[in-house]
Formats: sequence, C-alpha cells, structure tokens
Amino acid sequence: MSTQEQKLSAVPPAAGAAPAAPAAPAAASQPPNRRVLVIAAIVALVAIGVGGRMWYRSHYYVETDNAYVAGHVTPVSSRISGVVTKLLIEDNQLVKEGDVIAELDPFDQGVRVEQIQAQIASAKQQVVQADAQIVQVQAQASAAAAQVAQSQAQLVRANQDAERFGQLYNSQMKAVSKSELDAAVAARASAVADVAARKDSTAAAKAQIESAKSARDVAQAQVAVLQVQLKDAQQQLAYNKILAPVTGRIGKRTIEVGQRVQPGQQLTAIVQENVWLTANFKETQLAELKPGQEVKVSVDALPGRELIGKVDSFSPASGAQFALLPADNATGNFTKIVQRVPVKVTFKPEDVKALSGRLVPGMSAIAEVSLKSDNAAR
Repeated sequence: MSTQEQKLSAVPPAAGAAPAAPAAPAAASQPPNRRVLVIAAIVALVAIGVGGRMWYRSHYYVETDNAYVAGHVTPVSSRISGVVTKLLIEDNQLVKEGDVIAELDPFDQGVRVEQIQAQIASAKQQVVQADAQIVQVQAQASAAAAQVAQSQAQLVRANQDAERFGQLYNSQMKAVSKSELDAAVAARASAVADVAARKDSTAAAKAQIESAKSARDVAQAQVAVLQVQLKDAQQQLAYNKILAPVTGRIGKRTIEVGQRVQPGQQLTAIVQENVWLTANFKETQLAELKPGQEVKVSVDALPGRELIGKVDSFSPASGAQFALLPADNATGNFTKIVQRVPVKVTFKPEDVKALSGRLVPGMSAIAEVSLKSDNAAR
C-alpha cells in the first residue's frame, strides 16, 4: 500500500455523518411502477380475449383452407374425321348452346350421300319392275284359269261322246264302228290330260306371282335399308359443323384451320358460368356440419370480397378413396392419418353473375362454416 493511501484510510469520518444504508433494501421498499401494471393488465386482457375468441370459434365455427372453386368443364370433340376448313371461335370467347365452333370439309360425306341416293333410285326402279312383273304374271294366271275352264268343258263333251259311242257299240248293237268308239275314248283321255296340263300351268302362274311379290318385297326392303343409310349419311354430313353443346366460355383451345381431327379428339373446352366450392374438411370436423348451413368464403383471387354460400351435400367417400392409387392399410405399414371429405358449397346465381366471370374453377379459397346458422334442410 502506498503512503497516500495509508493517510486516506487513517482519516476518521466526519462528526454527525451517518453510515450509508445498503442499496438493496431501499430499492425493495419503493412501490411498483403504474405503467408496468397497466401494460400487464392490457396483455392479460388481450390474452383472455384471444383465448375466448379461439374457444368460441372452435365451438361454433369450422374452417378449412383446403377449398377450391369447381364448375362444369365440358369437352368439345368431333364425331367424325375431317380437315378443319373454318374456325369461328377465339380464346376465352363466350358462346351459346348450338353456336357453330368450327366446320370440317364436307366432300367425303357429300359423296357418300349421293351414292346412297343413287342406290335408292335403283332399288325403287326394281320395285316398279317387280310390280309390272306381278301384273304380267297375274294376267298369265288368269289366261291359264280360262284355259282350264275350256279344257274342262271339252272333257265333259269327250266323256259324253265316249259314253254315247259305248252304248251304240256293244255285243247286241253295232250302230257305230269300233274305230269311232276308240276315237271317242281317245278324245276323252286327251281331254283329261289337257285339263291336268292347264291346271299345272295355272299353278305355275300362281307360283310366279308369289315369286314376283317376293322380289318386290326384297326391293322394298332394300329401299328401306338404303333410306336408313341415307339418314345416317346425312347426319354424318351435318357433323361437319361442330356445335357448342352448352353455353359458356371457350378454354383450352387446340383446334386450328387445316388440322385433321379424329372422332373423339378433344378440340376445346367450354366452362359454364355456374360454379361451386369444393371444401375438403377433415373427418373430425364433420360431426356438426349439416346441409343448409351458412358458409363464408374468401377467394384468394378476390381479396376483401366475401361470398356467402351454403352447405349443399357431402361426398359419398373420402378423397383417398377416389385417388388413382388408394392406400392399402392392410399391408402392415399402417399409419393413421386424418382423412379429408369433400363438401359441396353452392352460391346464389346472382352473386356469381355479379362477379362477371372472375370466379372460375380451380381458384383457391377459405371456407368457414357457421354451426349456429339456420339449417334450411331441417
């Protein structure tokens, strides 16, 4: 220790000076800061409010962000093969049901229609010929019937002559010669043969009538078959105009002029205006959900715009059941996972129309179901 430090330590304290009190007990005796208390109280109230709100929403609301806008997307394809000669649509264009979207080259179908029409004309001519043949054969049959009657009359006379000559030539009387009797008997036999021949000719004429009628029926059937084929060919010719099956907007257009299309090939798609929401809720959230409950929907593409819908229906199976490769829980590697069940939420048509096509299938959304809302299905 230095000499100066020894002098300072040797100086006695001043008279009347009180010893210094410890700092810690003095600080403890000071009252707490009011600002700290206010802040603590505010934090506590906020925590209570947040907790109460979370409890309330967990009991009276069900929410999911696994929700997407869905709608009817109708594919448009060609029914026949052909080359596109005219295209009448543009991307995102609004079309009405029955509007012509495109036209194909009608040459092939037109030629087929003309061929069938020519075949029909030929078959109808065959029908006319068969009718004429029937008339001709019927006339021949009538003539054969008249000849049968004539032969029968001659047979009657030949019978009478033969009987008369037989009475005039016998063992007691020889009024006529034996040659005359033989001639009468021969004439009778000839008359019998002639009647049989005439009858056969009549039967043959009747058979020809039936044959001609059958030929006419075949020709008429051929005409009917060709008329059906003509109707089909004309329909195929009409398919050269590809029409819009529904009203909506054009999307995913892949058709171009000069392109050769095949039957069933998708050329474009038409998205209808009527859309809905598919909300995939957890299976543990479905206990209180019922059709008719109010749903608040917030679409990511429309910030600040809240849509009101209602629960329409529930999917008959979870999303995993409709997957391309459903999970097999019997393989021994089972892990329990909460499944999602699609729930359909519908909107009012006027609300969807007011958005002027801004709400389209595929958009992401958040769905919040109010469990206290009135159930229209009750």
